[in-house]
Amino acid sequence: MKVSAQQVADRARALALESETNPLEIALDEISRSSNLTIDEESKLRAQTQIQVGGYGVLQQYFDDDDVEEIWINQPNEVFIAKAGLAQQVFVSLSESDIRGLVERMLRYSGRRLDMSNPFVDAALPDGSRLHVVIPDISKKHWSVNIRKFPKQIWRLKDLTEKQVLTTAQARFLAGQMRIGKNILVSGATQSGKTTMLCALLAESRPEARLITVEETFEIRAQNSDWVALQTRQSNLEGKGEVSLRRLVKESLRMRPELLVVGEVREAESLDLLIAMNSGIPGLCTIHANSSAEALQKLCTLPLLAGANISAEFVEKTVAACVNLVVHCSMGAGGQRFVKEIGLVKSRAGRPEIELLDQANDA
Repeated sequence: MKVSAQQVADRARALALESETNPLEIALDEISRSSNLTIDEESKLRAQTQIQVGGYGVLQQYFDDDDVEEIWINQPNEVFIAKAGLAQQVFVSLSESDIRGLVERMLRYSGRRLDMSNPFVDAALPDGSRLHVVIPDISKKHWSVNIRKFPKQIWRLKDLTEKQVLTTAQARFLAGQMRIGKNILVSGATQSGKTTMLCALLAESRPEARLITVEETFEIRAQNSDWVALQTRQSNLEGKGEVSLRRLVKESLRMRPELLVVGEVREAESLDLLIAMNSGIPGLCTIHANSSAEALQKLCTLPLLAGANISAEFVEKTVAACVNLVVHCSMGAGGQRFVKEIGLVKSRAGRPEIELLDQANDA
């Protein structure tokens, strides 16, 4: 083809700035006539331009493919996707300006910004995918882009048993624990299926329970009829207006939660979640860890970041008193996700310990 969809898109944007009506149609007509395109070539160009303007260009095919779990760009000639947990390089044509244009389009509806003073961004895309971008000079030379896709449907525990993520007995046990309002910590490494497991557990909660979810970017999916979802906010250009995860946890306690969920605990917000759980509000969260025992140990450490007046003894007693279960997720060498451990949290001399109820071998 003599012309590209990018050329048409650029011309349409220029016409739009001139306040032309139907700029895309005008640009297509102009370029089709000047390039003497055949009817088939014009039809193909029109389809490619619609993707370029309304979608995500050459990456759109991977957004449309439900088997693709993640897309990432290291540099213009290094684009990768993950399917069934396994990474593979794909060969698509991208330039530096293409990547910047894609990121700009993705951020358009998020209200989040990316510039030299704020070289990182986390944002939710309209389809629920999570975008993370790092720009130079934090990254060495090129823009680094990660897009984490999530299942469009909400998987229940029984669905995960069919995918061999967990056994029928495990699913029955966890569903029962959710129905009686136990506090559950979901742990695992990156891409081990923590968020999917969290959503599956939520699907087993009382449907009438008032659910408040708190996240850095919207990822959690739920079906509760009474549900409020909250996410953090970056500061503005003057360095003001930031809303932290810890602030959101505190605010959520004023919203009459019957079930409180923190998408991931990483810092001092863990203290506020523990206090909420200890006051009788059932809660769930995810945490990065290599085992259920390490997850529990990490949860005993993170609240100490809240300040020097927080003692390890206080945190350990609180964790031992209010955390009931740890569900540890893992991913095998072949990409299969599975529940590796289910641990019951016991209090021994005021300190929390894990008693493994179920343990799987590596897949």
